[in-house]
Amino acid sequence: MERPDDRRAATLRFATELVAWVATPWALSRHSWLLAVLSVVVLIGLPAVFATPGDKSQVIVPVPGRVTILMVLLQLAAAVISAWLVWPVWVAIVVSVLAAVTVVAERRRWQWLVESDRTPA
Repeated sequence: MERPDDRRAATLRFATELVAWVATPWALSRHSWLLAVLSVVVLIGLPAVFATPGDKSQVIVPVPGRVTILMVLLQLAAAVISAWLVWPVWVAIVVSVLAAVTVVAERRRWQWLVESDRTPA
């Protein structure tokens, strides 16, 4: 199965990641600056280091497609939960809708990632 063209999904995914990268440390900084810093390391560092071969041009540590999907879900959850904790309700609603639209847009890519797990290398 050929990797789908996911430019629209990638744009939505990146927008949601940006929200997660800003809102999560903001929410955690109320409790601990160390947790805030750690959240940035996890949210940015994990996807930078771990990737599914064929999904990115450069893969440092290869992982199955399901792991990539779980990392995207972590980003989406962090964005939504943190937005509800630190921002006005109307902004949290917009972020929640953005995350939901991202999930819908990601379906083809996620299907490809799951299929890549079944295909021998």
